[in-house]
Amino acid sequence: MKLSELQKGKESIIKRIECSDELKQRFYSFGIIKGATIEVEAISFARNTIEILVEDTSIGIRVEEADKIEVEVI
Repeated sequence: MKLSELQKGKESIIKRIECSDELKQRFYSFGIIKGATIEVEAISFARNTIEILVEDTSIGIRVEEADKIEVEVI
């Protein structure tokens, strides 16, 4: 399942990240790495951005970026 498909309040574990090296480095700087626990906290009204919680850090990302992150619900 893609992170962009995850419902608000559901916890999951990052299984895979498929994106450019530049975006992957940005994700890594925020702690968005394989094996990290992640939760969707909020979805914008227009559904173009989502707020996620990664290991106690709240981060806003675009939905098209969230499409590149594969997760498994726990």
